[in-house]
This record gives sequence, structure tokens and C-alpha cells, in this order.
Amino acid sequence: MARIDGGCTMPECGHHSFFGEVMKLDSTFKTGALCAALLLAVAANVQAGTGPEVISARAKAVQAAAINLDTHLDTPALFSQPGWKITDRHSYQKDGSQVDYPRMVEGGLDGGFWVIFTGQGERNAAGDLKARDAGLKRLSEIREMIAANPDKFELATTADDAARIKAAGKKSVYISMENAYPLEQDPSLLSFYYKQGLRMISLAHTSHNDFADSAGMGKAPEGEHHGLSDKGRALIEQANKLGILVDQSHASNTVFDQMIELSKAPIILSHSGAYDVFAHSRNIDDARIRKLAAKGGVIQVNSLGGYLIDTGATPEYRAEMGKLWASVGGRKSMTPEQREEVKGQIAAIDKKYGIRKADFDDYMRHLLHIIKVAGWQHVGLGADWDGGGGVVGYEDIVALPKVTQALLDAGYTDEQVKGILGDNTVRLIRQVQAMADPAAVKAALE
Repeated sequence: MARIDGGCTMPECGHHSFFGEVMKLDSTFKTGALCAALLLAVAANVQAGTGPEVISARAKAVQAAAINLDTHLDTPALFSQPGWKITDRHSYQKDGSQVDYPRMVEGGLDGGFWVIFTGQGERNAAGDLKARDAGLKRLSEIREMIAANPDKFELATTADDAARIKAAGKKSVYISMENAYPLEQDPSLLSFYYKQGLRMISLAHTSHNDFADSAGMGKAPEGEHHGLSDKGRALIEQANKLGILVDQSHASNTVFDQMIELSKAPIILSHSGAYDVFAHSRNIDDARIRKLAAKGGVIQVNSLGGYLIDTGATPEYRAEMGKLWASVGGRKSMTPEQREEVKGQIAAIDKKYGIRKADFDDYMRHLLHIIKVAGWQHVGLGADWDGGGGVVGYEDIVALPKVTQALLDAGYTDEQVKGILGDNTVRLIRQVQAMADPAAVKAALE
């Protein structure tokens, strides 16, 4: 039986839990993407489990006709990095990134939910104010990216926007918030975020906060609120009134049970996996997946390796990786030369401890299992690009056609595959917004 913790204990574990060490060094935003990229580059010679080698004409046609949306793009964490531009074609081997405009075009991604992520910090007045400012800064960076590239990107706020923006030859930018920490100081800011385009929110990340209990990273920690706090319940009620999708990913099972009963609208899991395939606390079990589907919700499947398989990481391995990352000073200070050197050091340490790396087949094992349990109408894609996601054979968004081909090879129809690629997400957006309170929406937009 797989170890319950999957060898993963820290926020940005990706394939390895040393991402948590990087998080300590650079807590401003998610740092897992570079680490995942380096690991994937090391594993580039692995042949097995890398997915379809040929994309058929049928698969290309299905994807071209579909609205291809990913519900968890952490790419905004890169917007403030010196020299990094969304309009340049990057390489995950070189700079750790997985999504940019040229690769979206090449991979066929039409857009998705671009994340305002704030790592959980101190839960006091100073910490809450710092989180408030960090959230607003990330929001402004997303809006600035759209404004600077009006021929390539457009803000999306309604279900119909996805098809309209695709038809215009541009990429849709829905905005989501991962971890409601920026709202702890003033939850009423949710209305401001809504006016600025926010259409999805999750309550917690890898540790408890004022709103909800977290699922932790591997083995769920003891709850603080026994699920949702009163503050969390109020936030869900306000999100329902505004037609904002409520996202359960990263929250505890008890939060799921309470959230799905409290929310008047169906909920979403923006980037989660199957617990019955790999027993990790960030994954969701079959019974709850069925309940989600029965309520009309959608689960978007994550590609973060540490949630897909037991990598075999040990405390000793994590400690050695932590020392490695500490020695280079974290993501911000790494030079290209250091990145090349670190790749070699990672390979040596991985070999020493016999670390396994998740691959495309591991990802599809979760995706196909969840489709079988939930029904294809209740499944989508939320790979966690630029936030630790990506596996061998599915390293960046260019590889998206592999998923289309694999779903067709598994026997799903064109209509079903288009649903999984994005139509199910669009349907959920439409349903949630139809259940909003017109008076609350009007007040927020004034």
C-alpha cells in the first residue's frame, strides 16, 4: 500500500517535497515551477509513460473545435520576474516556466483561470495587511498583462466570453484566487475583486487560516475549525451571491462536506486528484467525487507529481534537497549557470535515494479514474502549470494535445472530450452565475 504522505510535506512539493524549502527561501509567490522544470529536464531521457507520440488528425480537429480551458494557471507568479515576458516563447528547461502565449498557441490552450496566489503567512494584523497588499499587487499584474497585450489576451468574466474571445483569436483570462488569505483583513474586499474580474476563489492553501481547515500536504493535519469557520461560511455565501465559483481544492475533507451542503451553487475543485488512485490528503475520494457530480460540480485534474504517485522521498532526502536550495539562495537569485549546475546535483541526489518521477501515464491514470467515477460531464483540466504541476511527458502546455489523443484512444467521443477540455467548465460558470443575486452583483459593479 502506498505511503499515506506520498513523501511530500511542504507547499510546493511538485515531484519532491524540497519545494517547501524553496518556499521558505522565497515566500512571495509559488516557487515550484522552476524546481519541477529542473526535475523534468533531468528526467528527459525517460522513455516509458510519456504519452502518445503521434497526434491524429481527429484529435487535432477535436481540440481546434473545443474551448480549451485550464482552471489553475499559476503563471502570474512569473509576471514580475525581470526579463520574463508572456509574449516570448520560453522553455521549461531553461527558466522553469510552462505557459506563455506562443506555447498556448502551439498547445491549443484557449485560456483559463489565472491565479492570484498568496502563500499563507502570519495570521495577525501585520500578516493580514501584507497578504492584502500581495493579493492586490498580483491582481494588478494580471490586469496589466491583459492591458499590455490587447491583441492576444482579454479579460473573461462570463461563460459566453470563452467562445467569443476564442473566435476573436485571443486567449481568455478568467481570474481566480487561491487561498483567501488576502481577504482576512477585510472580507468585504471580495466585492472589489469581483468588480476587477475575479470569478473563482478557494478558501485555504497548505495550512489552516481564518476561513477554513487545510488538507495539508500528505497527511491531513488536525482541524482547527472542524471544517469551515463562521468567517468562511460567510465568504461562501457572499461568493454565491456574486456568482463566483467556490473552489474546494487544498481544503480538508470536512470543508468539502460542509461546503457542498452550504453552497447554493455547484462547487469546483480547480486542481485535485483521485485519493482512491493515490492516498494523498490533497486528493479526493470516490464517494466525495460522486457527491460533487450529483450536485452538478466539476473536478479539474491536477498534474502535480507528488499528488499522483509515491515518489519515495524520505526525510533524509528532503533535508539534503533543502540544503541544496539553501546553498543557491532560492529561485530569485539563481543564475543560468547555477540552474545548469543544480540540475546535475538534483540528478545525483535523486539517484542516491532512488526517487521516482511521475509521468504522463500516472497523470492519465488519475484522469481516467475520475472520469469513470464522476462521469465525463463533471471533469476538466487544472494542471497547476507554473505552480509545481507537470510530469515526464507532460512538461508544459505544448503537450496538451497528448491528453486529447489519450482520451480519444480511451474510447471517449468527440463531444465528451470537448466537455473535458473546457465545455464542462463553461457550463459550470454559466450555472453558478445564473444562481447569483442580481442585487448583489449590481451593488458590486457600481
